[in-house]
Amino acid sequence: MFKKTLLITALVITATVSVKAQSKTPVYLDDSKSIQARVEDALSRMNLQEKINMIHAQSKFSSPGVPRLGIPDNWTDDGPHGIRPDVLWDQWVQAGQTNDSCMAFPALTCLAATWNKDMALLYGNAIGEEARYRNKNVLLAPGVNIYRSPLNGRNFEYMGEDPFLSSKIVVPYIKGVQQNGVAACVKHFALNNSEGNRHTVNVNVDDRTLYEIYLPAFKAAVQEGGAMAIMGSYNLYKGEHCCHNQYLLNDILRKEWGFEGVVISDWGGTHDTNQAIFNGLDMEFGTGTNGLSYSKTNVYDNYYMAMPYLKLIQSGKVGTKELDEKVRRILRLSFLTTMNKNRPLGSLGSEEHALAARKIADEGIVLLKNKGNILPINLKTTKRIAVIGENAIKWMTVGGGSSSLKARYEITPLEGLKKRIGNQAEIVYARGYVGDTTGNYNGVITGQHLGDERSPAELIKEAVEAARKADLVIFVGGLNKSDHQDAEGTDRLSLNLPYDQDKLITELAKANKNLVVVNVSGNAVAMPWINQVPAIVQGWFLGSESGNALAGVLTGDVNPSGKLTFTFPVKLSDNGAQALGEFPGSKTEVTYKEGIYVGYRWAEEHKIKPLFAFGHGLSYTTFQYGNVTVDSKSMTASGKVTLSVNVKNTGSREGEEVVQLYISDLKSSVPRPVKELKGFEKISLKPGEQKLVSFTVDSTALSFFDAAKHQWVAEPGDFAALIGAASDDIRTKTVFSLK
Repeated sequence: MFKKTLLITALVITATVSVKAQSKTPVYLDDSKSIQARVEDALSRMNLQEKINMIHAQSKFSSPGVPRLGIPDNWTDDGPHGIRPDVLWDQWVQAGQTNDSCMAFPALTCLAATWNKDMALLYGNAIGEEARYRNKNVLLAPGVNIYRSPLNGRNFEYMGEDPFLSSKIVVPYIKGVQQNGVAACVKHFALNNSEGNRHTVNVNVDDRTLYEIYLPAFKAAVQEGGAMAIMGSYNLYKGEHCCHNQYLLNDILRKEWGFEGVVISDWGGTHDTNQAIFNGLDMEFGTGTNGLSYSKTNVYDNYYMAMPYLKLIQSGKVGTKELDEKVRRILRLSFLTTMNKNRPLGSLGSEEHALAARKIADEGIVLLKNKGNILPINLKTTKRIAVIGENAIKWMTVGGGSSSLKARYEITPLEGLKKRIGNQAEIVYARGYVGDTTGNYNGVITGQHLGDERSPAELIKEAVEAARKADLVIFVGGLNKSDHQDAEGTDRLSLNLPYDQDKLITELAKANKNLVVVNVSGNAVAMPWINQVPAIVQGWFLGSESGNALAGVLTGDVNPSGKLTFTFPVKLSDNGAQALGEFPGSKTEVTYKEGIYVGYRWAEEHKIKPLFAFGHGLSYTTFQYGNVTVDSKSMTASGKVTLSVNVKNTGSREGEEVVQLYISDLKSSVPRPVKELKGFEKISLKPGEQKLVSFTVDSTALSFFDAAKHQWVAEPGDFAALIGAASDDIRTKTVFSLK
């Protein structure tokens, strides 16, 4: 009741200001004035308490505006895969609304696997429209932390192991969100690469690795994407929590990159008033609850940046310079979002958003293996299909932590296959294994009842019998969003599939040689049965349209074009962080001993053959690469080189190919990766059609970070340009030199 009264009062005051100012509108309300002028005018009208109020939360997901001046509250919402339902003002209990069901979009691992910047823009715009419709002006998304290990429970929310790819996908996502008058809050800055001990661990990493691997996507988000907000991470770096970290926030983010936006703490990520004042934090959320549990009402006044900060100012121990800077940045965000009269109205759960979710899922699904062209399903000869596995029927939009959603609907893989195939073939289902039978998370209840009292032996027996009688077996398994799988707050315990799925798959392969394995996950998994299975599909967490998208790819309505954004190792020790024994580290310390050699960089440096390489992904057609040409065999430091290659569709159906450019420094004064991704283009080709794909390379693509000089350096010498279909599938190469 108090909240409603507050809003009514604000409206009355705003109206009064307008009446009194008919002859002269206050600058802060005049949208013909510059943002800077409006910010300064509003700041000059605020009192000390109003300023303090603005820099910390007033509820679980909101912070105060200035009611006296008619400046609205700021409302945040978790992404990055959909707009989460509302909780009660001061509790984590669901608000029980009936109009806050969202469209669930594919996980960001799937988006990145499209290798398509247009899909990133489509994704950002659609989720931005949903946030705007729900009147959220800060979307806590996207996430761009680097995939350092396949055991990180939160990898499914990120964009893979390569900083260049993440940088190119995050920028259009941000622009799509923000064109709706909603601020994108890019997270988690920085070095949050595991969930174990995330609140206490101090990350030790050298500057070169920091700048080359873990910062580029954040830098692109700021300088190219124009992100209005950044979220700090839970962990420590240089002994300071990253939500108030001098080196990350002041030295790098603001001074080096020129960030003008708002730094928001992760929920419960603030730990010290003085550090929060001076080390770059602007808005504090979740303190006292660790962002996860209940707290006493009005705990917000006791936040580090609330009464403790106010008392320091009143006692004269600190000034108001830093406070005014924080408020300036928050006001700027407000004028760009809630105070922007021209921002669109948005939409929620629309048909257009369903089509967007489907298109992104279609393009992100990766065909890993297809021996004997068992896929697409031949419905002329296939009359009985056995679908096996819990993930064929389990909703995946619920669970996993802060990305858990209250989806308007979710089509399961089994539903999608039945809908697509209809009467063309008989579909039988067998559970095969029992994993997570829960159908609720944080009060969102799917209504699914997945309990099964049968023993594992009984379940396997039923599945094997179904497989023997079928023309084709489709196993849909993998991970889910339970603790120690793909979930916030915990890391995986093993690279292997849970619930004894490896044993089940082995038995299915013995029963029927026509076996397709669909791995639903946001992480790489071990595949000890790989030589027994002819077809493997990486299915990701695909959102509301999951089943329709998978059915489209499996039946051939859609030609798969996704490519992996991280390396699938054969075994855990093939990954650098695990090989050197530093994941997730101790409770208080972790050292990134592998340095710049993350993902495919590690595998190639140590000549380790992966299960599936970074950039890998098959198609139902074939592509032929011509010889790469270069417009100049040499370039100056300020010059550029253009590399071109003809790519032809040599198959019988239309398809999309991701043409990848890697650069190798042939002689360097410092250790460098065997090759690094520096360009990619996704092209569509009809049968027999060919296109010329060109890449322009400048010295930026040739540079490494010199920590001693604290600058990027491109050394003169020879470089190889390697173009191909994956990091381990180079089709053509040439050499050029930097003078």
